Amino acid sequence: MSKRVKYISVLRGINVGGKRKILMADLKELYSELGFENCISYIQSGNVIFEYQNVSNSILEAKLEDAILEKYGFEVPVIVRTQNEWEQSALSNPYTDSYENKCLYLTFLSEIPKIELGEAISELSFEPDRFQIIDKDVFIYCPGPYHKTKLSNQFFESKLKVITKRNSAISFSNRS
Repeated sequence: MSKRVKYISVLRGINVGGKRKILMADLKELYSELGFENCISYIQSGNVIFEYQNVSNSILEAKLEDAILEKYGFEVPVIVRTQNEWEQSALSNPYTDSYENKCLYLTFLSEIPKIELGEAISELSFEPDRFQIIDKDVFIYCPGPYHKTKLSNQFFESKLKVITKRNSAISFSNRS
């Protein structure tokens, strides 16, 4: 049996109410049915920590997207990262030494954006908000209310032509 790896999946565009509703208890049950172990959901965010055999993130993303479509009847983009990738993203944040943590956000990209798109967007300014794209992560500093920034998931999706998902401050340190 291959080594178990801890992953986190972030689901885009689900609601606690309304059209695209998925209860976290139901989502955890679906993960268990797929053979994932030690599933922990994080509030009503669509974020789930789980363990599974060591496979590529893209295989897990496809498996989850297919299962959600089959069970709920609608498509939900899923981004999966390993615990190590998540921790590396946190360590790579260029703003942690300069700004308060409550003003920092991390948007995950489904893939590394094309160089020319990344360069074009990096020339834009939305002061006092700032961002940096590093591989498949967008690090955002936003001192005001996040819902008022122009640096939304939709902004990055339209400019970079990739799927995004902003995280909801999950820490692996309390979970083993």
